[in-house]
Amino acid sequence: MANLKSAVKRINTNNKKRARNQNVKSEMRTHIKKVEALIEANDVDNAKTAYQSTSRVIDKAVQKGVIHQNNGNRQKSRLAQKLKNVSA
Repeated sequence: MANLKSAVKRINTNNKKRARNQNVKSEMRTHIKKVEALIEANDVDNAKTAYQSTSRVIDKAVQKGVIHQNNGNRQKSRLAQKLKNVSA
């Protein structure tokens, strides 16, 4: 455990930030899984609307710095590709 007061504060703030980041990542993953489940069920209309909301969630995670921009773009691209394959 840290001895300095500033180090103790730093540990506390890091833990708070980590908890917030975990919530954002968890929500993002949940949305992605919902879209993938709808794609598996061949429910194209609902999958498209779910993809739009998922895309927004991914963009917010990128904006908050929880994930890297390339990671977010890759996630959206893969979902769009799966959706396109089901639609065709």
